[in-house]
Amino acid sequence: MFEARELMVFYENMLALNNVSLECEAGRIVGVFGSNSAGKSTLMYVLSGIMLDIKNKEEMRGGERISVYGRIFLNGEDVTALKPHQMAKRGIILCPERRRIFAESSVLENLKIGAYLSTRSQTRENIDYVLDLFPRLKDHLKRQGGFLSGGEQQMLAIGRALMANPQILLLDEPLLGLSPAYQEIVINGTKKIRDAKGISVIITEQYARPVFPIIDYAYILENGSSVLAGTREELIDNPDVKSAYFGV
Repeated sequence: MFEARELMVFYENMLALNNVSLECEAGRIVGVFGSNSAGKSTLMYVLSGIMLDIKNKEEMRGGERISVYGRIFLNGEDVTALKPHQMAKRGIILCPERRRIFAESSVLENLKIGAYLSTRSQTRENIDYVLDLFPRLKDHLKRQGGFLSGGEQQMLAIGRALMANPQILLLDEPLLGLSPAYQEIVINGTKKIRDAKGISVIITEQYARPVFPIIDYAYILENGSSVLAGTREELIDNPDVKSAYFGV
């Protein structure tokens, strides 16, 4: 069980997250939906431990004052104060918005960079798994990441995250800027990751329609607050959700 309780984040005096709580049971896919500036990426940075790292760096350079409150638990352990690399060792891995691959490194090098927590045998096994999950990458192993299409870069970003043996995979807007065909590949791949590996997935998106078929539970964020939560079936029947996130 991965759980966040009453998360609050302030950038100076601006409230970015307001008392947000979230649960993700083992082997489930949880969606977090909201418009731009709803707080989705801030939430993912907090869950992965990266927000504390950003906060400390801002303090060291005398920059923006960031305040973070709330608690995060993994299987009953309080992991709130852990640094990003400590979170990663516990299997909490973020695949960030806009991919953030290493553009000048090859596809294979990008995957190996993601394997810093794995043994050699695990690395070989994970590379085979990623290439089986996203076969298009097989033909581009020696190509620099920056020369891949947007969809291929997203596959690579997810593949790199999988190289770290996640227990909780955080996907921050993985469909951003992708064609419907690539969206389908990423969505199908996400479901396969959960079904085959038992990995829990938390996925954020602005538009719910492509993601809804694979989620078990979802939260709706507005202006940093969780305004609605429920199962896929409960939310699909909600007229406000249909209007705001499905365009119907």
